[in-house]
Amino acid sequence: MKKEMSSFDVRALVAEMSALEGAHMDKIFQWGSGNVLFRINVSGEGKKELFFKDKKWVYMPANKPETPINPLSFATYLRKYINNALIGKTIQAGFDRVIIMDIMKADADYKLIFEMFGGGNILLVLDGKIMNCLVHKTMRDRSVRPGEEYVMPKTRFDPASSSYEEFAEMFSRSSSDLVRTLATGANLGGQYAEEVCARIGIPKDTPSESMTEDWLLRAYGSMRDLVAAVAESPEPAVYYEDGVAVDFSPVPLTIYDHLESKRFDTLSQAMDGYMESLAESEVETYVDPEIERIRRRGERQRETIEGYRAEAEELKRRAEAVYTEYGKVDELLRVLEEQSALIGWEKLKAGAMKIPYVISIDPSKNLVTAAVNGHSVTLNYTKNIDANASDIYQRSKDLSDKAKRADDALRETLDALEKKEKGLIKEKRKMASRAQPTKQFWFERYKWFITTEGKLVIAGRDAHTNDGIVKKHLKDNDVYAHADVHGAPSVILKEGRSASDAELRQACVFAITQSKGWVSAVGEGSAFWVFPDQVSKTPEAGEFVPRGAFIVRGKRNYEYHIPLKMAVGEIMYMNERKVMCAPLECIKDRSSKYFIIEPGRGKAGRTAAQMAKELSVPEEEVSRIIPPGDSQIVSKVWHEEPEEKAGE
Repeated sequence: MKKEMSSFDVRALVAEMSALEGAHMDKIFQWGSGNVLFRINVSGEGKKELFFKDKKWVYMPANKPETPINPLSFATYLRKYINNALIGKTIQAGFDRVIIMDIMKADADYKLIFEMFGGGNILLVLDGKIMNCLVHKTMRDRSVRPGEEYVMPKTRFDPASSSYEEFAEMFSRSSSDLVRTLATGANLGGQYAEEVCARIGIPKDTPSESMTEDWLLRAYGSMRDLVAAVAESPEPAVYYEDGVAVDFSPVPLTIYDHLESKRFDTLSQAMDGYMESLAESEVETYVDPEIERIRRRGERQRETIEGYRAEAEELKRRAEAVYTEYGKVDELLRVLEEQSALIGWEKLKAGAMKIPYVISIDPSKNLVTAAVNGHSVTLNYTKNIDANASDIYQRSKDLSDKAKRADDALRETLDALEKKEKGLIKEKRKMASRAQPTKQFWFERYKWFITTEGKLVIAGRDAHTNDGIVKKHLKDNDVYAHADVHGAPSVILKEGRSASDAELRQACVFAITQSKGWVSAVGEGSAFWVFPDQVSKTPEAGEFVPRGAFIVRGKRNYEYHIPLKMAVGEIMYMNERKVMCAPLECIKDRSSKYFIIEPGRGKAGRTAAQMAKELSVPEEEVSRIIPPGDSQIVSKVWHEEPEEKAGE
């Protein structure tokens, strides 16, 4: 499965983004692990979105992702500087995975830069200097931090503009084979290097020194045709293997002729389709919550360490700047100290602000902030230069010491993570020797259970699958259920119009127990059911319906005082053994082995592991069906089969 964008993808996307030229930046959102959404007003077309997803994907989604009410700090910073700004040209830097967008306001012209390599980043640049960036980091050849000069990644071979002579000369220096030389030397990447080899019909393992001029001309021509087609005549597609999306591309690829494919009008649409498939696969991939907690702690510690070190380094530079402009600083301190003894605070402040390089002054604290050798430096004017520099150096040292202590804590975290991961691997190996997964049915991409009378109930796992089940699976004979809790899933009781009162209540129980009500550990809750024609995605004027949400009109049939309690046990379904999480009454009469669970202090991962072990199924199978958040086992019901007596 494709894990990142290629230079070809970036080129195609930049061509699509030309439609944003002349539009205005409306609003910026940020959430999760590097998700930043730019809402843009396009004249005559309304609002469009540009989505930087998971620090590695950039595209224009058809539907606006669910965004938080309050943005994180980086989005807040961008809003301050580029809200309502005019969008100019958007270009690709050479043939790299870098997008540069011109952003213009009355007071300044900015560059908004998207990097899709090295972990991904977004930078706001003014006059060649980084104002702010999503990720702060220092690499061997460049420093990406506020205040630093923006340095482009090292220029590589550009297949879009390089001449045949440059191409042939690059091959003459290569000691590798055809496909590797195209991939690295010609900067095509493995996928498109394979494609060029397939199109020209020359074995990919042909040594570079064996390439004839005719072969080189064919390879160069195919490469240029491929690059030109991406921007000038794209035919984006998503490729599927066994029903699972494995790749997308801006042009049809010969190397994927054996796979199923679906064509799209734009690369953004193709990426939308691919992300949908990717999200489904990620939902199905279990991640131990304890490991995730430790990993997040490690990430926070790394960010803290980087912040301490960056601030310490900046303070050191400020101290050095003081000595660089010794005369200017000495005079400033001397004048302010003298005048402070002669005149009041207001006159002192008014006089100081007339000095060109003074930024601000606080007479109540004897502090002045001045521009010194390109740095903003705060000084105590009752102290001399040496004393001020010593204070700044000391603050720098204190931060460096904090970074060292934080680094020690990080090493402890990484040790704990390694230990936990090794333990998980060991346990999974142990489990794998005896735990066998049960047969999978189509509905297991959702939350599910079978009612007491044999009807199927399904529920969304997230905003994406909430939309999916309603659009694909809510039919006229069904019933829709939902809890009055933020973040509750959409629940469908199949053939619900013929359901009993007990089954309708079971669907409502499922709706509240699979919601954030379980996470909040409320004692009881309420939920309602309605008919399909009462459920709509179409808002009234002035309303907005986020992804995963629906509008319910008309009478709601409520079930009250629903206790948050569920059962997990093995059942038989269509002659197959399954493990099901459902209201207790749906389990107890059809299962000889089950657990009763409720919200609690127990970690969900540990609870799942215990139940999986005793039910002899993989842990992932249990973790995917139990409610979100922490659970605890209230009781275990084990009806042992009677021993067979001799002679019977």
